[in-house]
Amino acid sequence: MNQIDPIKKNHLQEGLVIPAHPLALDAQRKLDETHQRALSRYYLASGAGGMAVGVHSTQFEIRDQKHGLLEPVLKMAMEEVKAANLEKPFLMVAGIVGGTDQALREAEVAKGMGYDLGLLSAGGLGEWTERQLIKRAEQVAEVIPLFGFYLQPSAGGRLLSHEFWKDFADIPNVHAIKMAPFNRYQTLDVVRAVCASPRRDEIALYTGNDDNIVADLLSSFSFVVNGQFVHKKIVGGLLGHWAVWTRRAVELLQRVKESQGRGATEISDLLTLGAQITDTNAAIFDPAHQFRGCIPGIHEILRRQGLLQGRWCLNPEEELSPGQMEEIDRVYRDYPELNDDSFVSRHLPAFLKPRQSAR
Repeated sequence: MNQIDPIKKNHLQEGLVIPAHPLALDAQRKLDETHQRALSRYYLASGAGGMAVGVHSTQFEIRDQKHGLLEPVLKMAMEEVKAANLEKPFLMVAGIVGGTDQALREAEVAKGMGYDLGLLSAGGLGEWTERQLIKRAEQVAEVIPLFGFYLQPSAGGRLLSHEFWKDFADIPNVHAIKMAPFNRYQTLDVVRAVCASPRRDEIALYTGNDDNIVADLLSSFSFVVNGQFVHKKIVGGLLGHWAVWTRRAVELLQRVKESQGRGATEISDLLTLGAQITDTNAAIFDPAHQFRGCIPGIHEILRRQGLLQGRWCLNPEEELSPGQMEEIDRVYRDYPELNDDSFVSRHLPAFLKPRQSAR
């Protein structure tokens, strides 16, 4: 069984900003290598603690044979991390989807490239039983350490029970879980299940609830297990929302970590900020239209900053929803302190500097 590096696991446990890496395309909907690398460099320069590549924000269609982009995209991101020569550990997370055979293949590819964790999604497996999903996870965990993923149904995921998460937490090579059901009850199912596991101290909880980021990070959970209270916190985030304005996300997580002991005023201010972030997320992720415009919304922010050339997706039908552009204009106007445009502008020439591909 392949294990995670102990130093990197400590960083994972401390809590990191892990943006979900988008896909850069040109007007012909072909991979734009210059801007794909620019995005990775942006996340590295922003102070993020890792990147998640090949995930929902990278577009699941990269796996389609007609595109064949999964391996090139995974490889480019890893090349940029190695070229950065960072002094601190940087966690690389690869999205893993599909039935057992496909998931095992993707795990082998990711592990062979040096990825630390596989973000294992149950998306598209709605007909599988939970026991089948656990057996699949156990097999994939033999290949690569796992980052569990509760993906909301509106984004292609499925509902999973408290009992499923209890069994999942007991898998020896699970080291983190991203909770992204966008639902408080289902989030609590995961936290309570992890608290009930003898492996609870081995598993880091990460928010993927883009609609509730700050409240998740501030919350301390407590459940009775075998007659005693067990406490657990959400330590960081692996978020599509953090694919934009990432420098501000790094500052936010640090502020949350430092907020303990600063009194009720600091917590109140953070919760106010959290509501503003949720408002911006509503504009970018498009919940008004069942999140249909979420990836184009991310792309629009990055396009405005020069990190992408356009909003193009592999699926030509994926575009901003009616009124979404106006909503993005509104949150840009109302919350200028939430963007990191000045940071990107200063570094954009370096981000866009061509690199000879190793492909």
